Amino acid sequence: MSAARPRLLYVTDLAYQARGRRYCDEDIHLTSRLRAHFDLALCHPLDAAALMDGFDAVVVRNSGPVLGHKTAFDDFRARALAAGTRVYNPLTGKADMAGKQYLLDLTAAGYPVIPTVDRVEDLDRLPAAARYVVKPKLGADSLGLRIVPGSRLAGHIAGDVLIQPCVDFAYEVSFYFVDDDFQYALYAPDPERRWELKPYPATAADLEFARRFIDWNDLGHGIQRVDACRAPDGGLLLVELEDLNPYLSLDALEEEAKDAFVAAFTSSLNRFVQGAFSPAEGGTGVPGR
Repeated sequence: MSAARPRLLYVTDLAYQARGRRYCDEDIHLTSRLRAHFDLALCHPLDAAALMDGFDAVVVRNSGPVLGHKTAFDDFRARALAAGTRVYNPLTGKADMAGKQYLLDLTAAGYPVIPTVDRVEDLDRLPAAARYVVKPKLGADSLGLRIVPGSRLAGHIAGDVLIQPCVDFAYEVSFYFVDDDFQYALYAPDPERRWELKPYPATAADLEFARRFIDWNDLGHGIQRVDACRAPDGGLLLVELEDLNPYLSLDALEEEAKDAFVAAFTSSLNRFVQGAFSPAEGGTGVPGR
């Protein structure tokens, strides 16, 4: 570790184009704040493996879905694990970091998730629905997602896909955590405008729901986003657990809440770099978003 201040390699793609979001604005803001505490350099995800040895830790943030550069990410991941490089978030995530298998596993285990199967033979395990969502197991950012009438479902299932009933939810809501600590929640009142977010007053029951998935993932350190939808019966169902590089939608927060998140993020990084947590080792897979 450097004698003065910890050195962070902050991985981001400032040119990445996302629907309804400007990832670059978020990382410009975060890095401007982190520079008060760390010696920090930004790099593109394609350059991370070549540069990481010169830093105390690598922070993977708004790098976009890695599907477009899977080979480079796999190389970075393998080299980081082999060298014991501290990567934030740690590479042990069992959720989107490792693909979409977790939705099948959580369905089978009886967790409150949108029911999910991956074979036509298992369709009887899903609630009957007029429409179904079919999406690639290695999808991200809604790439390849289709909504298919139940009568035509069999003809749209090919390859590695997930199948879910199309839930007529009231709204989507996201819960944001740093390490195991809840930070804030945001929701989209209009289901047709997923990224027009407003602060959401999370109830004790909401947080109990979200913490089940944080506890299940057992990441120990890092930023996670629990995405859920409010089902017709009033309960919450998990849509996605993002545990690699979740977009934070900080622009939807008031300044006080934004400052509180930055403080929690900074403290978490300080603990991580100083060795309060051991470097992670873990599974393989292609992270989504």
